[in-house]
Amino acid sequence: MTQNKFFGSLLLIAGTTIGAGMLALPIASAGLGFGVSSIIMLLLWALMAYTALLMVEIHQFAPSDASLNQLARTLLGAKGQVIASIALMFLLYALCAAYIAGGGEQVNQKLNAWLGLNLPPQAGAVLFTLLIGTIVGLGTHCVDLINRVLFSLKIIALILMLALLLPQVEGTHLLELPLEQGLIVSAIPVIFTSFGFHGSIPSVVRYLGVEVKSLRKIMLLGSALPLLIYLLWQLGSQGVLSQSQLMTNQSLSGFINQLASVLHSQYLSSAISVFADLALATSFLGVSLGLFDFMAANLRQQDNAAGRSITAAITFVPPLGFALFYPQGFITALGYAAIALVILAIFLPVTMVWVQRQTRDKVNLPQGYRVAGGKLGLLLAMLCGVAVISAQLLG
Repeated sequence: MTQNKFFGSLLLIAGTTIGAGMLALPIASAGLGFGVSSIIMLLLWALMAYTALLMVEIHQFAPSDASLNQLARTLLGAKGQVIASIALMFLLYALCAAYIAGGGEQVNQKLNAWLGLNLPPQAGAVLFTLLIGTIVGLGTHCVDLINRVLFSLKIIALILMLALLLPQVEGTHLLELPLEQGLIVSAIPVIFTSFGFHGSIPSVVRYLGVEVKSLRKIMLLGSALPLLIYLLWQLGSQGVLSQSQLMTNQSLSGFINQLASVLHSQYLSSAISVFADLALATSFLGVSLGLFDFMAANLRQQDNAAGRSITAAITFVPPLGFALFYPQGFITALGYAAIALVILAIFLPVTMVWVQRQTRDKVNLPQGYRVAGGKLGLLLAMLCGVAVISAQLLG
């Protein structure tokens, strides 16, 4: 394995993780304070890193090109494959709904600021969906070219934003304690969703081959980089705005406007706004392309104008419908995405590892690499998954 492949795989995991979900972190954890939100973030990162290592354990005995669906069918049978497919579809639809809602807010704000157009909230959602939907409808090659440019600009905007934001941090804001214990429950699903990179693991394995030692490093380092960036983002946003200010603005555009007004910096305002726009666009492009291809394959649509139009309608109309009814539903949709992500990133890996270990032990096959923790680790992971779903349903 070349260093270039290792570095590319590292960026694939990190790039998949760092997206529009990052924008929701300060809003979702507004009433928790920096200390408590950071502890929750560290714990959830550890959980997701653990289950990513479980996926590496599963992949070591499978073909390098095996998808999650194929792994589920091999280890759990047809029912496992059906559960994986439904969970993946639900996750992609929920994420698309979140990005349309957040992107619609941003489009409306831009139209109001630049052209003085005071349009209803739903107008921005429709325009944002039409723009991204057209690009996705043109095909993977078009998405890839545009996404490369947007991703590069997003990283530049992220570095500039953090460089301008961190010097303005006030220590008193960072020492604030949670306003209510119940706010912890509502924050957990959104923070959990922001660490959802497990859908990219089969792609990394396909790219690198089954090299367990390298894959373990990539899972840990690739997920640790977003954790570091998230902590810096939380440090900046929660260190600049007080809890009362953060709690006042629970929408994406309101949060960005609040940051800009407090700091009186046009450069910072522009950097945050550009990063938000690019994060929403790149996340929506990637997720909607995945959903588009998933629906096209399962519905066996032809790769022509008529077939792609039907697939595009099936892909974009349901999440657009959510955004039209809940134009400020960015945080809500991310929370619901956590339910499907728990199934894909916790329940399935734990169950598949359990079956694989039991099967290999019965016939005395080589154990290979096994994630530390044994049965207790698997049980704790399952309980954490139940806790995340419970937090979403109760929150």
